[in-house]
Amino acid sequence: MKITKLLLAVLVVSLSLSFISCSKNESNGKARLQVYLTDDPGDYDEVLIDVQDILVNYTSNENEGWESLNNVKRGTYDVLKLVNDKDTMLADAEMPTGKIEQIRLILGPNNYVKVNGSTIKLETPSAQQSGLKLNIHQDVTGDIIYKLHLDFDVAKSIHQTGNGKFMLKPVIRTILEAAGGTIKGYIKPDSIQTAILAIQGPDTVASTFSLSGGYLIKGLNPGTYDLHFLPSDTTLAKQVKTGISVTIGKVTTVDTLKLK
Repeated sequence: MKITKLLLAVLVVSLSLSFISCSKNESNGKARLQVYLTDDPGDYDEVLIDVQDILVNYTSNENEGWESLNNVKRGTYDVLKLVNDKDTMLADAEMPTGKIEQIRLILGPNNYVKVNGSTIKLETPSAQQSGLKLNIHQDVTGDIIYKLHLDFDVAKSIHQTGNGKFMLKPVIRTILEAAGGTIKGYIKPDSIQTAILAIQGPDTVASTFSLSGGYLIKGLNPGTYDLHFLPSDTTLAKQVKTGISVTIGKVTTVDTLKLK
């Protein structure tokens, strides 16, 4: 696709990539946390887990400072469908920069296991009804997307008692990692809205529009990119900045571009 045609398509591209691209004003220097649930297989037909909330603690106090994540997708999940590198997103929310100390996974009452065609309620010990605490203890940087994988170990999490009941004592391994890197910059004059395309080789990888001069493109794979700038004012020239290096977990700040 030629660059001259990209200006017509950039709005569609920007909307489809909105989860990795945003403006300077939208970011506010915050990080973004996406929580995914995955599973190690177990010897059951189904294991249904009722997820009701995810709390995050940015302090060292285990009893105070807990905050609910926004946009938690509450519902019942069959974790046995999330094996062999499959996962499902539980939350996608902004968070302050700093350090995540712990998260707490809050489960509802509708937890079941299906064995040999029979669906049996999973009993949860009273000590865990306030939520399962998981240690993270990792720093997060502003303008970076992070993925937190909750790896649910079914074989270790479900125990059958002598009277035939099934107990749920979740064993979950957490993995927090940066999802690519970020490019940010500024355009003058800031009154001219400009389309910015991040291009790698022949491919347009991501795109966005400037807002009040600022732009931000998140979630880029590591590598080198060329940025193409297409001003909405067609009397101004299109411009290109080449050799923009992106590193996982880092923000690459591009020198201010002056339209002319």
